[in-house]
Amino acid sequence: MDSMKRYMSFVKPYWKQIVLTVLIGMVKFGIPLMMPLVIRYVIDDIIGAEGLSSNEQLSNLYWLMGIVFVLFVIIRPPVEYYRQYLAQWIGNKVLYDIRDGLFHHLQKLSLKFYSNSKSGEVISRVINDVEQTKNFVMTGMMNIWIDLFTIIVAIIIMLTMDVSLTLVAIALLPFYGFAIKYFFSKLRDMTRRRSQALAEVQGHLHERLQGMNVIRSFALEDYEQKEFDTRNENFFSKAVDHTRWNAKTFAVVNTITDIAPILVIGFAGVLVIQNGLTVGTMVAFVAYMDQLYSPLRRLVNSSTILTQAVASMDRVFELIDEKYDIEDKEDAVPYSHPQGEVIFDRVNFHYIENEPVLKDVSFRVERGETVAIVGMSGGGKSTIMSLIPRFHDVTEGRIVIDGKDVRDYQVRSLRDRVGMVLQDNVIFSDSVMFNIKMGKPEATDEEVYSAAEAANADEFIRALPEGYATNIGERGVKLSGGQKQRLAIARVFLKSPEILVFDEATSSLDLESESLIQQSLFRLAENRTTFIVAHRLSTITHSDKIIVIDHGRMVEMGSHDELMKKQGAYYNLFQIQKFN
Repeated sequence: MDSMKRYMSFVKPYWKQIVLTVLIGMVKFGIPLMMPLVIRYVIDDIIGAEGLSSNEQLSNLYWLMGIVFVLFVIIRPPVEYYRQYLAQWIGNKVLYDIRDGLFHHLQKLSLKFYSNSKSGEVISRVINDVEQTKNFVMTGMMNIWIDLFTIIVAIIIMLTMDVSLTLVAIALLPFYGFAIKYFFSKLRDMTRRRSQALAEVQGHLHERLQGMNVIRSFALEDYEQKEFDTRNENFFSKAVDHTRWNAKTFAVVNTITDIAPILVIGFAGVLVIQNGLTVGTMVAFVAYMDQLYSPLRRLVNSSTILTQAVASMDRVFELIDEKYDIEDKEDAVPYSHPQGEVIFDRVNFHYIENEPVLKDVSFRVERGETVAIVGMSGGGKSTIMSLIPRFHDVTEGRIVIDGKDVRDYQVRSLRDRVGMVLQDNVIFSDSVMFNIKMGKPEATDEEVYSAAEAANADEFIRALPEGYATNIGERGVKLSGGQKQRLAIARVFLKSPEILVFDEATSSLDLESESLIQQSLFRLAENRTTFIVAHRLSTITHSDKIIVIDHGRMVEMGSHDELMKKQGAYYNLFQIQKFN
């Protein structure tokens, strides 16, 4: 029930449109409620009228048909159109608002959340589960009220014709209530399990599609087919359980629906034979049984739909309830007038409790200095890089930038002044122009060209089939590793930040690409505070400071010449690389 209350906050802004849609729906379904009365009138008061001549009967029939024609052909179609249009507009607008809020929420979630979640499962919640919740608006907020209105009006009309026959007609309604309570108590949990199984299939598929080159290179097609079959079979099993329970529900409900008209026909037949009821009233009553039990069937179906919608709501709000690791303080200030001085003051950090990644790390970087951070793999170098733009917050100690703790800055304004070039930069499935402009969306084309030239990227971009308009495929699959890196560097040139972070930016490239990229990185680093994590130590000998990290601790700091003279940890690393 909590999910429904929360969902109502998204529905509330459109309550006027919902009320209007329900009222229009009542008119739409109210018009057919007149048909049994028309049938009774034709049988009893036109065909069965002994005092009327044939011409009078025909005249009355023509007038009646004319009125019915106007109702069904002229009035009902626009009513039906606006009911459908408004219902769909409201449903889709609510989904738009939810997805909009979800995407805003997803952009604020920590990198820890994404490292622990399959993107396909997240996508399944944002697309599939949100879509399922639309039925709560369409069915719960609209159709249920219209169906209840239809049932109540039908019963009132039936009572005016014959009370005893009406009581027979509604005698089986309590069984409907029992069936709904019994069968649907279990359906919500079954729907959740089915949705989770589908999300697992989608998550697995999304991940495998991204890694198809690995599957092919290791000839894992048969193994991966079995892996997919396992998840697909799990979803099939949950879907069959759900379907089986649904089938039992409708078997019972439809049996009740079939019995009710039989009882009415039998009882009404006795009344007609005993001259207690006219034939027209009997026919009208049988017609009203359909008007009564069709909405009841829809209500049972609505119960199924609503149960599925609420189960999907649970999964959507489960995602919405994911906590943010990084949030602005109430008194956080923008990072304005940046200079680029960075101080690590006794920084400790862990991802998992009691498993420290950084231990008591302290150093100072002056404005415009270039600092290289080196050490063995897994020592904590990339973690230091991730703390500067506040992808994570320190566990103990503090990071001070331009005299203020980074936690006192508004996080987006801080990240706006930090430019990052990583080993594996994300390139989006769009044009080259779009990917570079991500550094500064409002940039002019001329600014983009200048940034690309500074990054040694302009020449290869213009050689592409459509130049800067070339679509480069998902994750930049149409580009080489060196070309993707140069696009990423062009993006940072365009952004023009005060603090730069190069995290293994050239480690996976060939020597020619590395040389081109080194040139552009040196150009980019001029007069900017720059942090470099490099695999090849020969590329960072020019740095103002070199910091050696070993198992999360800072063991040495100094220039290349100073550290070589000490013949300590840095000297040993350099010698290992030199002779390998």
